[in-house]
Amino acid sequence: MKKTGCILMAAVLMALILACRGAGKILKSSFTETTTGVPDSGTKKRLVVLDAGHGGMDCGKVGANGIEEKEVNLKITKLTEKFLTQDGIDVVLTRTDDERLADSQVEDLEKRVEIMNESEAALVVSIHQNSYSDPSVSGAQVFYCTGSEEGEAAAGLLQEKLNEMNPEHQKEIKANDTYYILKNTRVPVVIVECGFLSNYEEAEKLAGEEYQTIVAEVVADGVVSYIESGEELFSR
Repeated sequence: MKKTGCILMAAVLMALILACRGAGKILKSSFTETTTGVPDSGTKKRLVVLDAGHGGMDCGKVGANGIEEKEVNLKITKLTEKFLTQDGIDVVLTRTDDERLADSQVEDLEKRVEIMNESEAALVVSIHQNSYSDPSVSGAQVFYCTGSEEGEAAAGLLQEKLNEMNPEHQKEIKANDTYYILKNTRVPVVIVECGFLSNYEEAEKLAGEEYQTIVAEVVADGVVSYIESGEELFSR
């Protein structure tokens, strides 16, 4: 009887072990689907790379008021990051301080593009300031890679927001196939020229925290609009 009881107990224990292992596999499968399936793709769809142009010894353009482009770029980028984070968007910055990413300008651009491509982000926004021989020209303008439907869509949404911010100096989006970042980045990318440093009045505004905050909030709104439009398509 004792022997029979031991055998029966062993069988029950074995059944319990097998049941637990089966349940574990089911839980593991469920967890894998949750973390590597649609939600993971959705997470990528809410990731944005913000690229503050220039930095370090590369100051970019110098404004009519003496301000350096690299400084304005970084301040607007960090403010944009703050607004996007508040909206639940994950953000990667190509630079966080006044440094270039490599010794030469070419290597710096290559490193930026490497960060952008490896991120697999929903969108890359490169922040810059413009300049022109005619100091009367002003206004923000967005560039995208020629032939990129996603880039064009993102540029259009951003430009619309920027034009609302400055209705007296509206611009149209512009395709480009020569800018290094535009033609070498595999994910959707736009370059936002926030204003003309060659225009003294606009340079003065861009040098101030109040206007930088306004521009950053507008850029963030455009980015969120693009992300949300992508999520609508993704969920269909």
